[in-house]
Amino acid sequence: MAYQQYLLVCGGTACTSGRSLELAENLEKGIAEAGLSDRVQVVRTGCLGFCEKGPIVKVLPEGTFYVCVKPEDADEIVKEHVVKGRVVPRLLYDEKQAKTLVGEENIPFYQKQFRIVLRNCGVIDPEKIEDYIARDGYKALEKVLFEMKPEDVVDEILKSGLRGRGGAGFPTGRKWQFAAAQPKGQKYMVCNADEGDPGAYMDRSTLEGDPHSVLEAMTIAGYAIGASKGFIYIRAEYPLAIHRLEVAIAQAHDLGLLGDDILGSGFSFDIELRFGAGAFVCGEETALLQSIEGNRGMPRPRPPFPAVKGLWGRPTVINNVETLANIPVIIMKGWQWFSNIGTATTKGTKVFALTGKVNNSGLIEVPMGTTLREIIFEIGGGIREGHSFKAAQTGGPSGGIIPPQFLDTPIDYESLAKIGSIMGSGGLIVMDDSDCIVDIAKFYLDFTVDESCGKCAPCRIGGRKLLGLLKKISDGRGELADIDRMKAISQAMCTASLCGLGQTASNPVKSSLNYFMDEYLEHINEHKCRAHKCSKLVSYEIDAEKCKGCTLCARNCPAKAIDGEVRKPHSIDKKKCIKCGLCAAKCKFGAVKIA
Repeated sequence: MAYQQYLLVCGGTACTSGRSLELAENLEKGIAEAGLSDRVQVVRTGCLGFCEKGPIVKVLPEGTFYVCVKPEDADEIVKEHVVKGRVVPRLLYDEKQAKTLVGEENIPFYQKQFRIVLRNCGVIDPEKIEDYIARDGYKALEKVLFEMKPEDVVDEILKSGLRGRGGAGFPTGRKWQFAAAQPKGQKYMVCNADEGDPGAYMDRSTLEGDPHSVLEAMTIAGYAIGASKGFIYIRAEYPLAIHRLEVAIAQAHDLGLLGDDILGSGFSFDIELRFGAGAFVCGEETALLQSIEGNRGMPRPRPPFPAVKGLWGRPTVINNVETLANIPVIIMKGWQWFSNIGTATTKGTKVFALTGKVNNSGLIEVPMGTTLREIIFEIGGGIREGHSFKAAQTGGPSGGIIPPQFLDTPIDYESLAKIGSIMGSGGLIVMDDSDCIVDIAKFYLDFTVDESCGKCAPCRIGGRKLLGLLKKISDGRGELADIDRMKAISQAMCTASLCGLGQTASNPVKSSLNYFMDEYLEHINEHKCRAHKCSKLVSYEIDAEKCKGCTLCARNCPAKAIDGEVRKPHSIDKKKCIKCGLCAAKCKFGAVKIA
């Protein structure tokens, strides 16, 4: 049935937590009551990206883009927009542009984006294979099976310049080439969907919004390297992504796009899901393979590399979700098209989960070479609540802390490495002047220490020693010699750790020491935390002129450190004060301040 109008409702995890499914149901009910079910369809899509403004409803064909839509707004959208053809101004991103039927092309968040990986997210119903096929889905697989030899496919990916988007940036085609060159026999194709960085949700959203793109890519890769079996390793904490993958796999089987003799080509390939328990270390290739085999997820020395000896000792290619989502597009549009996007050394686009102290958080995709300034201040809309930009963290807990002087650094593997950071899988966390760099470094190191498998001493011992020194400094017990100790431990971890977790765990510490030494020295020499985040370096006092003697602070103080009579100024006993900040939070008159 051809519909005249479509209402696309974001069905990603973030928006469903904002009741978008209830919103979709209300829209369907209103459309039915208006007698328009035969010409208006509600489509539950994946993530549209603009998470800050979700839930989102996009109306096609006119392209009207409604933000922060509640289930209670459905009735007005149906009666005004669907029935009468009148825009609902209050639900637009910019109410002043109501007369232009504003779509995302007029919203700054989208204007510098270029979608390859996210091409179908927010456009199709991820649980309907027909929607994917309608947007040229599985055409690349058909082309590969009937028009290309395996070596042609490998050559196409090599020439495209596609590099692995999981962090290290190893050339994808070269990895395929290594596996393809191994003797014929059982080989495996593995999709790494074990996304564990704090603040990262790129792969999850791609799988939720466009699962078939990954299935098609894995099948193409299987054909190229001579594999007949594929596994998607995904953490069990992603129930929606798992559900949509299960639906997609079943649909692909039903249409002969997975399984035996795909499309009558004689090539057979199948895919299974394997669930991880959320261990960050299992994002490392060899630890991931151990987990799939049913063993404890711990890395092993390389070489041999997985492409030579991987899953159950057989040649195995491992690519992450974002890397694979590029494959069908490269096959259909050609390596020349893809290699013209990005920089000389880093081709294509990069998906980021833009989070932190930025006005427009969300999922974005930009050409490689886009600067941090463009991402943070144009796409991201700048820093929240009038604060100033302090730093950005790329690469998650394995990345570096990037200061303001590098805002014009282009995003590519080499440029980030030069300033002490890494691309990583795509988490991009923005910090402002209310953040403490020592506290941030401590947070990331605490995460990696907790996630270390403990197999090698440099990571197991070095990480804890480094974390102990950071805690010592944030508690006001630091000494200048601790700086040299941290540098030495960081270098040892980087040089001697077995896998990428330990080798990169000290990156936040090293980069913060390089660019924010003044804050470390303040903590050590002045026992001062300028952001007031290190509680043991903060003290509270009550302004007698502002204090009304309401006793609210005293009644809420867990340490009973506040004295004073009713309607008279109170005071804080600093010896009893545990510096929890509850008094400042409860005071209605702004009388409690940080000394």
